[in-house]
Amino acid sequence: MSRIDLPEFSLVVLVGASGSGKSTFARKHFRPTEIVSSDFCRGVVADDENDQTVSPAAFALVHFIAEQRLAGRRLTVIDATNVRPEDRRAYVEIARKYHALPVAIVLDLDERLCHERNAARPDRQFGVHVVRNHVKTLRRNLRNLKREGFRQIHELHDLAQIEAAEITRHPLWTDRRTETGPFDIIGDIHGCGDELEALLDRLGYGVTFSGEGGERSCTVTAPPGRKALFVGDLVDRGPRTPDVLRLVMGMVESGQALCIVGNHENKLLKWLNGRDVQRTHGLAESIAQLEAEPEFFRRQLRAFLDKLVSHYWLDGGRLAIAHAGIKAEMIGRASGAVRDFCMYGESTGEVDEFGLPVRYPWAQDYRGSTQIVYGHTPVPEAEWLNETICIDTGCVFGGKLTALRYPERELVSVPAARTYFEPIRPLAVSGPARGAQAVADDMLDLADVRGKRIISTRLAKTVTVNEANGAAALEVMSRFAMNPKWLAYLPPTMSPSETSGADGWLEHPAEAFAYFRNQGVTAVVCEEKHMGSRAVIAVCRDEAAAHRRFGTTAAETGAIYTRTGRAFFPEAATTEALLARIRAAMEACDFWDRFATDWALLDCELMPWSAKAQGLILEQYAPTGTAARISTEAVSAAYAAARARGVELGALPEQAAGRVQLAERFASVYRRYCWQVEKIADYRIAPFHLLATEGVAHLDKTHLWHMAELAQFAAGGDPVLMATAHRRVDPFDEAQVAEATDW
Repeated sequence: MSRIDLPEFSLVVLVGASGSGKSTFARKHFRPTEIVSSDFCRGVVADDENDQTVSPAAFALVHFIAEQRLAGRRLTVIDATNVRPEDRRAYVEIARKYHALPVAIVLDLDERLCHERNAARPDRQFGVHVVRNHVKTLRRNLRNLKREGFRQIHELHDLAQIEAAEITRHPLWTDRRTETGPFDIIGDIHGCGDELEALLDRLGYGVTFSGEGGERSCTVTAPPGRKALFVGDLVDRGPRTPDVLRLVMGMVESGQALCIVGNHENKLLKWLNGRDVQRTHGLAESIAQLEAEPEFFRRQLRAFLDKLVSHYWLDGGRLAIAHAGIKAEMIGRASGAVRDFCMYGESTGEVDEFGLPVRYPWAQDYRGSTQIVYGHTPVPEAEWLNETICIDTGCVFGGKLTALRYPERELVSVPAARTYFEPIRPLAVSGPARGAQAVADDMLDLADVRGKRIISTRLAKTVTVNEANGAAALEVMSRFAMNPKWLAYLPPTMSPSETSGADGWLEHPAEAFAYFRNQGVTAVVCEEKHMGSRAVIAVCRDEAAAHRRFGTTAAETGAIYTRTGRAFFPEAATTEALLARIRAAMEACDFWDRFATDWALLDCELMPWSAKAQGLILEQYAPTGTAARISTEAVSAAYAAARARGVELGALPEQAAGRVQLAERFASVYRRYCWQVEKIADYRIAPFHLLATEGVAHLDKTHLWHMAELAQFAAGGDPVLMATAHRRVDPFDEAQVAEATDW
């Protein structure tokens, strides 16, 4: 049996003369969708699989299909003769472009057998010389396949080998998607053994070192179910590089940890392999410490470092770790370019004032769904940017050693005991007032919002936003909405109950309760109707909190906006004055400390209705009321005059009088919610839902909890803030339903 073990992500190039059985072999071992056949592409282009005149167009199609499949990380099989080096070169280049492993499977059969097979096919009637030339060309260049760039070469030289061949597939070394965690991801250590022990202790690991010299050993006990991930740069600069290596090597060997290669490990491996390297950036310290270790430890270290991979892809594709980061199109792939990027990142080609390369900010461009955790470039504080986070917080430079607990996304740090190595570029004392994500979001990337979008929701089906609708929404939001950094929530309209079947009613509570009863709902919260305007209010404890959490730069402490994202008030002073009153109410009820937050997002009704709906009132409600009053009064007067003349009108005058009263009631109802606003105290705000505070979206709370919490705002006595009258009703309790209906 000839077992061919393929990387599950690779570009498989079948090589063989016409008639060698490549298509049959492909159909036997691969899915039809994985095979890209040159004959099939000729048929697509020219309706004739044997039309050699369209070969350039056909192979352009072969290359295009192969590229599209590899871009989606799908194994692809090229079914063509591929006997010439120049034909194969194109596929090696395509594989490199998409960081796939190029694999050659050679079917090297006797030319007579190939010719006999062609002779038996009516569509393959060409001379013996064609197959002879194929075979000669193949065998003349067979030994050069590795030099051409193929990572695996499998040769099958007779029918028996071809028939006995068995194809298996294995994941790439970087592919650990089956490992789902939970993980403790630890940043650059650089020989800081004391801090590593302290950090592992905080994470719940037990670490014990014993012995000295050649007898030195380390035992680690991991918390149940958790695994440590090291993002590289274990060595150099710090005082305990051998101990750090012993600890990590032992954890990896026992299955307690995974480790990827950093640029410092790569350079140390070159020294261990006897290569001449510059002893800079802390390597001299590592060499001095390792030279004091026994030879067998250095041999173990060499074997360990030699096996370290560029990155790991974990948790079903949700997480990746790479020393210097990784681009979305490189995740779960293998090439020299991927390894180099993961170790060194990417530079702009410039150097800064300290003589160090300027790093290209790849994380600002990242738009993938995989969370990426990396190190390499020390930062004062670890923070998320576009689902990426750097956790190298410069421990060896006097900063701290940081770990990220996954999937909790909790950061755990221990401070450096001292500065072990003075950095060439000073480590900033503190981070900016605004985070990296906020700074990056100052400029909208049009590619993020244009085009057709398909959004998967957690509770409902997917939502499709067509390109035209998205463009229209973008234009409206760009022209009329406020700073989108405030728009954490855009509320939907309230869903009304079904139209009432009772005469004279548009909606009736009894039918609404019946709906909930039919749905099996046992508790309904009824609220007083505030005829105001829907307002979402983001309120921060101070301006610094607004800058930190929402990434704004203006002198503002929050926002009040409509459900279409527009500023509720044209004057910032009005907004700030109302926010100040809300803040005062929060302070009075100890809101900030109770919720451990310095901001909150509220869903509210803001009154008077006329404050925002003046145009609607003047253009629709007032004209309707006025017209109804004038017309019904005129009809009633006409009926009165007719009755005075002795005309028998029956019940018509009473009906007309009733309509006059209805018209007056219509006007009086909406006038209750309209009044002149001359000062801030004339406004009324009735919050009914606490949407979110720091780290918490309060969707899991009952509505009664929300009403009770928000009622505390009004308890301070500020007339601007209103508590909403409400009651809990059991739809199956007739007495409660009747009482609520009357209410």
